[in-house]
Amino acid sequence: MKHQPRKRFGQNFLHDPSVLYRIAQAVRVKPTDHLVEIGPGQGALTDVLIDDCGHYSAIELDRDLIEPLRQQFKQPHFQLHSGDALQFDFGTLVPKPLRIVGNLPYNISAPLLVKLMDYSTQIQDIHVMLQQEMAERITAIPGTKDYGRLSVMLQYFCHAESLFVVPPEAFDPVPKVMSMVVRMIPYPQKPHIANDLKKLDQLLRQAFSQRRKTISNTLKPYFTKEQLSSFGIDPQQRPETITVGQYVMLGNKI
Repeated sequence: MKHQPRKRFGQNFLHDPSVLYRIAQAVRVKPTDHLVEIGPGQGALTDVLIDDCGHYSAIELDRDLIEPLRQQFKQPHFQLHSGDALQFDFGTLVPKPLRIVGNLPYNISAPLLVKLMDYSTQIQDIHVMLQQEMAERITAIPGTKDYGRLSVMLQYFCHAESLFVVPPEAFDPVPKVMSMVVRMIPYPQKPHIANDLKKLDQLLRQAFSQRRKTISNTLKPYFTKEQLSSFGIDPQQRPETITVGQYVMLGNKI
């Protein structure tokens, strides 16, 4: 499929057969699965996954790729949607559960993953290619420099792990950064329950707005030092040392 990659769509097409094989091995498609690919592009990943599943939905923003994809994939269980994944209603896709895959454009990966959490009860798992820096933020643990608001919000819904690093040469055009494949599995039952996700997000934005300050300073609009201590949190802790469960508890205290 001949196509000029477009920078405004964040297009870096994956073409390395060994990387495609490793992704397929990680996903382990079954005949009953409903795969949902975000941004199939030139169909390289589609090609290695589509014949092993029962249903395959693909969402592509670039209209110039729609007809070539339809010509390339004529399997009866293939359904192609033309549109923006950030605006797409994943709840309309059947059957459930959904298995999300894709080489995500770097410029929308964070908001797209946050959006997918709205459908976490309908998703079995997520296997996506991300910029390595973004992947490390998503999978970061408390006490590390990469741990932040995005880590907490996504780990509230999912167990997240990094699978393997992908070099720039695996793409066309070649990006200037390393990439990484990440697996995210929504919890059947969340370890911690937030009473109000908007309040939790508000709290996280405040907490990580000044990472070098202590948690008592960043959360001064919400809690006193004495209150934090009564919740079992040392007021001198840094925001990146507070666990997901502790942030959920604090959000519920607002």
